Order: sequence, then C-alpha cells, then structure tokens
Amino acid sequence: MDNNLKVKIYADGAVLDDMLSAYQSGFVSGFTTNPSLMKKAGVTDYVAFAQEVVEKIPDLPLSFEVFADDFETMEKEAEKIHAFGPNVFIKIPITNTKGESSIPLIRKLEAKGYSLNVTAILTIEQVEATVEALNPEVENIVSVFAGRIADTGRDPIPYMKKSVAICRAKKGANLLWASSRELFNVYEADRLGVDIITCTPEIIGKLKKVGKPLEQVSLDTVKAFNQDIQALGYSILTDSEKTVQSGK
Repeated sequence: MDNNLKVKIYADGAVLDDMLSAYQSGFVSGFTTNPSLMKKAGVTDYVAFAQEVVEKIPDLPLSFEVFADDFETMEKEAEKIHAFGPNVFIKIPITNTKGESSIPLIRKLEAKGYSLNVTAILTIEQVEATVEALNPEVENIVSVFAGRIADTGRDPIPYMKKSVAICRAKKGANLLWASSRELFNVYEADRLGVDIITCTPEIIGKLKKVGKPLEQVSLDTVKAFNQDIQALGYSILTDSEKTVQSGK
C-alpha cells in the first residue's frame, strides 16, 4: 500500500469475514455498510449482525444505516443504532423514497450529539444543505456518491472538488467518496483532499499491487489468459491441422 496517501480508506461491505480480514490487514481506517450490501451478504438479523461487528471491531468507525422510509421511525431506529457503540455512525439517506428531505431529521439528531453518515448524496445543493445542518462539535460523514455521478456520464471530479471546499468550512464534516469503481479513484480522492473513500474488498486487494512494474502486470495478464485457455480446453486448430503445421 502507498504510505503517502492521506485519504482514509474505509471498507464497504457486509460479509463479516471480509470485514475482519480488512481489519486485520491494517489497510483500512473504518467500515461502512448498507441494506443492499446486507441483502447481498445474506444477513438475516440486522441487529445481531451490527452488534457482532461492533464487538469484533471496537476501535474503528462503523456506519450502520436506518431501514425505515418515514422520518419518525428513522429517528427511533437512529436511537437504537446509536446505542450499539461509541464508534458507530448512523447512516441517514439524504431523502426518503418520496424525495422528501431528511434535513429536519438530521438537525434533530445532530442536536442530540449523534454522529451521522449522511448518504446517497449526489448534488452540490444536497452537500450544502447537509453541511449547514451538521453540529460542528460532532464528527460526521458526508457521503457523496462519486461513482454514481460518473455512471450518468458526468465527470465527478468538479462535484468532489466543490464538496471538499464546502466540508472544510464546517468543523467535523468529513467528506467521503462513495461508490468507488476502481483503485485509481483512491488517488483521485487523495489528490482532491477528500477525507475518506469507501472501497470494496476487490479494490482493497489491489492496494497490495500498488507500484508493481507494468511489464510484470503485462506478463501476469498473459499468464492468466493462458490458464483460462487451458482450463476451457479451447482449440482453434483441429488435431490434423496441428499435425500439418508441426510437420512444416
């Protein structure tokens, strides 16, 4: 891993074994998860899963998301998630499914001194509203989905650059580059001064290859292709054509 990186790397996922592996590797500074990742991982008991994670990873930031779609229930869930442990951040989506803003709820939770991870942010207006609502005496995370911005054909860099400036104006507002797509996103985030970037286990695994000579990467690629060819048993030439070729 490049020790010159200033951006903090958080592991994104809900497979406990992957989380513990990343924790033990020393590559990551925190963890995030969400309902979609929990569904993919086959998590059936949210509270039990969260409590086990807090027990086994007690000294790094952990983000757990509310599940409700109405703000009254979200607030009750936030209370319960806050009680999981002192290193827990409560993930609150910037809107509900009706497009109603979560800012009033964010203000209420910030007034209680809770650390939040405001998620699913994609516009500068959402960043501005979120940061304005945050409590400067509490550590919070502002998660901008740069990868999803890029998925729409837009360059996420200008969005993230503006978001850095907005977050720096408020103490305790940590900007997170969410939905990273490739290892180079880590370097883009670092260059812009983003505080945190979430990475999948696949991207975290690639950190071990940072600085590897490109000639070696080229050779490794050819070897991988060859292994797949051998495993598939494909052949372009028939046995008779191979015999003719070798007889020349």
